[in-house]
Amino acid sequence: MKKGVNIRCVCMADKEFWMSFDKHISADRFDEKVKNKRGYVLFADSRPAGILRYNLFWDNTPFCTLLFIAEEYRRKGYGAELVAFWEKEMFALGYDFVLTSTRADEDAQNFYRALGYSDCGGLLLSGQPMELFLCKNFGAERG
Repeated sequence: MKKGVNIRCVCMADKEFWMSFDKHISADRFDEKVKNKRGYVLFADSRPAGILRYNLFWDNTPFCTLLFIAEEYRRKGYGAELVAFWEKEMFALGYDFVLTSTRADEDAQNFYRALGYSDCGGLLLSGQPMELFLCKNFGAERG
């Protein structure tokens, strides 16, 4: 891990800055993330720099629903650190693969591919760009 980086599960004390980063969930949903331990906070030199939240797709597959890195920390490896931390946690919990998605017109797909994710499908909603699904399989690591 990079020097000065700390990553931990989200807690209620994180609510104010979490909600400033995450414009897609309600305060009640944030409370659920804390209760279910389905979010992580990355600190760089003790300052909140990024968040990652996830759900269980099909109730059995970790699905990263948001990765957000503050502007001043982007393209410096913090996102990769946060994703790697989450993957390690999911592997330790016994999951064989993880999922995420991004719009097909966004650059995030290249970020995930560089981290070893593969395209695994897409969703088309009327009038919107395709939502591209990407997965990473841990099967070979389990041996």
